[in-house]
Amino acid sequence: MARSVWKGTISFGLVNVPVKAFSAVRDHDVHFNQIDKETGSRVRNQKVAEKTGDEVSPDDIELGYEVEKGQYVTFTKDELDELRPASTRTIDVTDFVALADVDPIYYERTYWLAPEGETSAKPYQLLRAAMEDRELVAIGTVVMRNKMYLTAIRPLDAALAMSTMRFADEVVPRKDIDEVPGRRSKPDAKMLKMATQLVDSLTGDWKPQQYKDTFTDELRDRIKAKEAGEELTKDPVPEPSNDVVDLMAALEASIEERKGRKSKSKSSSSSSGGSGSRAKSRRKSSGSDRKSA
Repeated sequence: MARSVWKGTISFGLVNVPVKAFSAVRDHDVHFNQIDKETGSRVRNQKVAEKTGDEVSPDDIELGYEVEKGQYVTFTKDELDELRPASTRTIDVTDFVALADVDPIYYERTYWLAPEGETSAKPYQLLRAAMEDRELVAIGTVVMRNKMYLTAIRPLDAALAMSTMRFADEVVPRKDIDEVPGRRSKPDAKMLKMATQLVDSLTGDWKPQQYKDTFTDELRDRIKAKEAGEELTKDPVPEPSNDVVDLMAALEASIEERKGRKSKSKSSSSSSGGSGSRAKSRRKSSGSDRKSA
């Protein structure tokens, strides 16, 4: 059973909605430990003083912020703990904004919010329905684990989800990177028409389950194979092509390829549908024969 990571209240106006937060994401990365080749034992990291080379115990370590080269302002852990904001039990909503106006670049980590107790179920659903009807997202702040977060609460899959967000000064402006185009350019009309046609042919519903982390799957398979004593072989990596791409030709070839796939798919579907119809016909005929008998 999932455990909540935070409990508190969504506060907007004079309305309070008690909720509890559950992590909505999980990592599936494969983690490796460092192993000594000779002994096969774990290699551990040690904290060593740069000047003496001696290992330093945690009690003798303080934190320093470098103000100039080699000069630090130091703090003990207790001093920093006093500066950290105390964890709050309230998500203070200050604004409701259009969901479409919030660019995904601001989102960090997402949590599912559940009503805390039976009495909070009604206001929880009321808030969700109101935001869903107006396509709005609630913006506010919360303090979790002694850190203040900007948050966005939005309706998602018949529930409420809370995402921690980046503050504006944490997002690198596009204008700060010279290589990124600064304004829109008008493409060739014929190329634009073909590009739009290709995009339309690839357009479909959002189905996250169809996208797989093939690298991690392959890595896990290789771990199992090596554990079983199998010899690992590496597939040859194709050499990158140095040919200059003709954009128009590439568009035309891509569209033709999509047409071929659709035609093949329709043919396969028609074939299976026909065989299904014939099967149904045979079953119907067989049933009639039995009735006649």
